Amino acid sequence: MPLKDAFGRYQRNRREIALIDAALARLEAQLDGVAIVRGKVTKSSDDYPYIEEHVPVEMPEPREALRIREKIDLKEKRRSEIAQEMRQVEEYIEGMPEGMDRQIFEMVYLDGMTQQEVGEILNLERSGISKKIKAHFELSQLSHL
Repeated sequence: MPLKDAFGRYQRNRREIALIDAALARLEAQLDGVAIVRGKVTKSSDDYPYIEEHVPVEMPEPREALRIREKIDLKEKRRSEIAQEMRQVEEYIEGMPEGMDRQIFEMVYLDGMTQQEVGEILNLERSGISKKIKAHFELSQLSHL
């Protein structure tokens, strides 16, 4: 996956992580609210010879709890993928030398500012910001060949 694509998805990924976190909180609450049922489990007796015993237990309804846990696992996996992609973008920007290009990338990608807003702050035209970003991506692609 090209790094440029990861940059383009950074803000969307940030919003998706917030949605996933909210969904995980709801799923955890659902898991806490699963009905408790009585069941039996098998264990070995404490005395020798070890004989199989059935012990009564109370537990969340297994099928419902499993369904919710599977949803939680999927959400956590997606969150991890997104966070990894975001870290890649952040580490790339952190590795850039201090200067205007790094400021532009931080403001546009990490802070979510528009190129117009960045241009106003840095006293540049929006097209100048766009050209700097484009040139940087073209240069980074050439260095990876």
